[in-house]
Amino acid sequence: MQRSALALAFLGASVGAIKVDFDSDASIKSGASTIAYGLMKYYNGNETGEIPGVLPEPYYWWESGALFETLIDYWVQTGDDTYNAVTTQGLLHQVGAEDDFFPANQSLTIGNDDQGVWALAAIAAAENGLPGPSKGSPQWLDLAKNVFNDFVARWDTKYCGGGLRWQVLPFNAGYDYKNSISNAVFFDLAARLYQQTNNQTYSQWATKVFEWEQKAGLITDSYQVFQGVSTEDCDKVNKVQFSMEAGIFLHGSAAMYNATTSAGWKTRLDGLVKSAQTTFFKDSVLFEQACEGNKLCGRDQQVYKGFLVRALKSTTQLAPYTISTIQPLLQSTAKAAATSCAGSPSKGFAGQPGTACGYSWVGSSAFDGVIGVGEQLNALSAVASAFSKDVKGSGNNGTSTGGSTQPSGTGADKPSTTPKNSGNKIGASAMTALVVLGGIMYGLC
Repeated sequence: MQRSALALAFLGASVGAIKVDFDSDASIKSGASTIAYGLMKYYNGNETGEIPGVLPEPYYWWESGALFETLIDYWVQTGDDTYNAVTTQGLLHQVGAEDDFFPANQSLTIGNDDQGVWALAAIAAAENGLPGPSKGSPQWLDLAKNVFNDFVARWDTKYCGGGLRWQVLPFNAGYDYKNSISNAVFFDLAARLYQQTNNQTYSQWATKVFEWEQKAGLITDSYQVFQGVSTEDCDKVNKVQFSMEAGIFLHGSAAMYNATTSAGWKTRLDGLVKSAQTTFFKDSVLFEQACEGNKLCGRDQQVYKGFLVRALKSTTQLAPYTISTIQPLLQSTAKAAATSCAGSPSKGFAGQPGTACGYSWVGSSAFDGVIGVGEQLNALSAVASAFSKDVKGSGNNGTSTGGSTQPSGTGADKPSTTPKNSGNKIGASAMTALVVLGGIMYGLC
């Protein structure tokens, strides 16, 4: 009897389950706050003796960057600044000696995608005016610019006609792979820097990266975003699709459309919205189609859905004509995600009992027993996306000035393929491979 009761609680039958009235912003904010509290119980970087900015093992360094981007978005959507100070502390502690999110403790394993995720958190901080560095220090926008300049220097035309490699250092597994996520973070960063600065260099690089993805066969005519290509065979495309890549390309395209109102960027934006809708939603609920159905999503993949949710929400703000298509998807996803936050696992969760969020939201949306940072991040983004009030504005009106920005990438048509210092991968391990539909799926780690 006791075991049965415990199992029932683990499966989500708990009186403490999150209840959200999605017609009430106050209720949405309360539900999101509860999820955020459970999320931050995984983080100890603000405790004495711990390293600010880093989630404890087994979580990867890039996931810490995703954590802070999510917390910034949570603040923007709900107005709750509870975690702003810890976000500022965490971001600044991981900046590194060159002011480009290249900390010494990650330098031997850092990947372009890892570094890019942290840069996207910095550009989000700049856009929304997150309190940050003291006067005379590099500001949020400076940090984003510095990572952009790193990427320009690493653009590789020797193989596959361009593109960023996955890894920075040649001895790391995955150096011979050019993946969409590394190029997606470069593209999104360039697009949003252009929106913030109106510097044509950023616009040119955003266009260059997107067009390379198309020429390489990684973004199709129907705007599917495929995983990557090997430098050993540039014509052989890994056609696995993940929500993170699709979301980041979507966000950057929305930023470019917002900044230019051009027909070309509208076509790309519309195509990416339609592709995301048809690829990553099942019964109008967000679904990681490459691995969720077979329960093969690893720790990396369990973070991806939050990126697409945040991108879709940002798209409705950057391109308001998309609201009628996107908002119903966000609403149904938010409801399903909130319903999944009903778990009381016996271990591994320190939030309020009965409020642990599960991974899969489709079907019954009941708590599926899968818990962790990714599950909380995804659910927090989903629930916050349903907030109707634009508390902080469009999310792209902030400014950030001053600091020691590296030299501009202007005129860098022949960038060096040699990184100026050593680097890390989107994760702390070597290449992760998952067998999906009989093929190889490379993870972000």
